[in-house]
Amino acid sequence: MDVASGRTPGPAFPPPLHVSGPDGPWEEVQERFERTGRAVVHSTWGEWLTPALLDPGLRTLLGRDWPRYRQHPAPAGRLTLAVSRVVLKHTAAAALQVPAERFDLAGLPGGRPVLRGLGADLRVSLSHTDELIVVGVSRAGPVGVDAEPAGRRISFEALRAHVCTAEEAASLAALPEGERTERFLRLWTLKEAYTKALGHGMRRRFSAVGFGWDASGAARLVGDAAGEWAFATHLVQGRFLVSEAHRQDTGPVVPDGTRAPSAGCGPVRPPSAETAQGTRVLAFPGRRDRGQR
Repeated sequence: MDVASGRTPGPAFPPPLHVSGPDGPWEEVQERFERTGRAVVHSTWGEWLTPALLDPGLRTLLGRDWPRYRQHPAPAGRLTLAVSRVVLKHTAAAALQVPAERFDLAGLPGGRPVLRGLGADLRVSLSHTDELIVVGVSRAGPVGVDAEPAGRRISFEALRAHVCTAEEAASLAALPEGERTERFLRLWTLKEAYTKALGHGMRRRFSAVGFGWDASGAARLVGDAAGEWAFATHLVQGRFLVSEAHRQDTGPVVPDGTRAPSAGCGPVRPPSAETAQGTRVLAFPGRRDRGQR
């Protein structure tokens, strides 16, 4: 199915859960994680700002991000950094039902966050745009999330060669401008989520990754014959697109019924703004950072 088949992509997963602060509600997050091995939550930094900054344990929660938080030159960036990390740790803590301060959050090459300590087997992903914060956690395989304002205006003509395969570009070009922009933005967030799950972030050429829609309208990765990957895009808070990408690990089942972590998603290329073909990977208009934000 082509990307402009006329069908609205159907969700492969239930919508992300809204968590309004450190006190939750977390019960549905715990239940979904226990049932599926995955959970995606969303919130706004304003909902978390006061309790996060007044928390006497903020320095412990931020861990190795504390110096970066203290030295960040922009007040808004400093607050977003603090709140996004606090939301991520609280989400992981709710999923595993352990104290949030027991985790140490680090970054892999490419910017993908990784939890050390009790969360060693938990995959995490983080995205934020405007005031929205989205966190994905999974013990069932790699996870990636990405978010953008649904009304963001982007230039298809300027970015098509950097984002789309030839098939995707041809299909999108045939659509009316308004529909084309909406579908292009959805496609962009799907590719962001997928490359985050791989750990490549903005270093992977999006035009080398193709998507289509299956008979139900769900997004599918071209060439994924085994169906290892599953995707969903949701509208949250009425104005943000949130895309998620999940891959089911095929490792052996361990005694608790979950699957053992896989060996990973392959080697990660060294940081570079240039692809092997010398094509610069363009940032999304208005992006404030790269990779796992």
